[in-house]
Amino acid sequence: MKIRRCAVLYIEPREELAIDWSSLFAGSTTLAASTRWLALAPHLDREIEVDAADLAAMAAVSQTVWSELEACEQRHGAACVARLLELGLLIGDAPEHEALRERDETLRAQHWRPLAALAHTFSRWHDVRTETGMEAPSIQQLLDRYGAPPAPTMDLGTPASAFKLPKAASGILDETLMKRYTGRNFDTGASLPLAVAARLLQRTFGAQEQRQVGPHANVLKKTSPSGGGLHPVEAFVLVQRIAGVAPGLYYYHPIEHELRPLRTMESEEAAAVARLMVAEQQWLADAPMQVVMVGRIERSFWKYRNHQKAYRALALDAGHLSQTFYLLAAEAGLPAFITAAINDVDIERLLELDHLRHAVIAVCGCGPASTGPRNMVELRYGETGPD
Repeated sequence: MKIRRCAVLYIEPREELAIDWSSLFAGSTTLAASTRWLALAPHLDREIEVDAADLAAMAAVSQTVWSELEACEQRHGAACVARLLELGLLIGDAPEHEALRERDETLRAQHWRPLAALAHTFSRWHDVRTETGMEAPSIQQLLDRYGAPPAPTMDLGTPASAFKLPKAASGILDETLMKRYTGRNFDTGASLPLAVAARLLQRTFGAQEQRQVGPHANVLKKTSPSGGGLHPVEAFVLVQRIAGVAPGLYYYHPIEHELRPLRTMESEEAAAVARLMVAEQQWLADAPMQVVMVGRIERSFWKYRNHQKAYRALALDAGHLSQTFYLLAAEAGLPAFITAAINDVDIERLLELDHLRHAVIAVCGCGPASTGPRNMVELRYGETGPD
C-alpha cells in the first residue's frame, strides 16, 4: 500500500492557561501554561490533537508523491502511521481508506488556496444560538465593556492644503439611496407581494443576458459586478410569507427565473429554520423572505486556481449582490438586511451542500417593517399578500 499526506494541513500550537496552585501557595506566579498541538485539515472539518511523533511522521511524507507504507512504518512505527491513516491526516490508496481519500481528492479538485480553505472551513458556525454564544449587545453595553470606539474616520493629510470638492449634485438614485436602511423589526403578520419578490430576485440574482464565450462556455450578465465575470454566487430562498408561494426552501434559477422547491414546510417549521439559519437573530428571522448566498467554488476557482485572492472575490461578489438587493428593497419601500452571523454548517445540511464545493457566505432578506405604513409596497406594485 502507498500513502501520502493530506492536501492541506496546518498545525496550530494552542496555549492554555491554568492556575498553578502550588506556586500560588508558595508565593510566586499563579499561572501555568500548557501547549496542545492541533492539526487543522479542511477535508476533515474538525480539529485533531497530535503529538511530536505524529508531527515527525507527517513531516516525512509528501502531500503529492505517493510513498511506500512499509518504509514509513519502519521509520515512525506501525501504530503511529495506522493512527494517522485512521484519522485521515495520512491518505492511503487501499480500499479501506476510500472515504477519507475521496474527501481529500474533493478538496484537491476544487483548487483551493490552502489558507483560504482553512479560513473557510474553520470559521463556519454550527448550532449557535442565544444561549450558546449569539448575542446582540447594545451600544451602551459595548461602551461599558470596551470603552469608546476608534474614531469614525481617519484624519490624514494636512487640512490647510486640502482640496475642497464641490457639493454632490442630485441624481436619479438619490431617493432610493436615502431610503435604504437595515430592518430589524419585521411585521410577522405581513406577506411579501409576489411581484416584489420576483423583481428582487430577478434584478439581483437573475441573468439579464447570456453570452457565448466559447464552444461550451456561457457567461451571464447581471446587475452587479463579479470577479472574472463568473457570477459564482447562487441564491437559495427560504420562503416564510410570499403571496402565493408555499413556505419552504427553494433554489432560484437565474436564467429560467423560477423558484424550484427543495423542501416544502409548514409555517412553524419555516420559522424555526429561519431562526436556525441566522443563529437566532430574531430581529432578522421574522423577515418573510430570506436569501442564502452560496458561492460555487468550482465555478470561481476554475479560473482562479490556488489563487491568493479567489476566496476574497467570492465575499466581494456577495457584498455587491447584497447592496443591489438593498436598493431594490428600498425602491419597494422595504427595509432589508444582510448578515454573516449564520449557522453555515446547519445551512449546508439543510441544502445538502459540501463545504469544500460550496461556500455559504451570507443571508439577506427583506419584508414590511412592523411599524409604519405598508401601503407604499401595495400601491407601487399593485398587489398585496394575505395578512
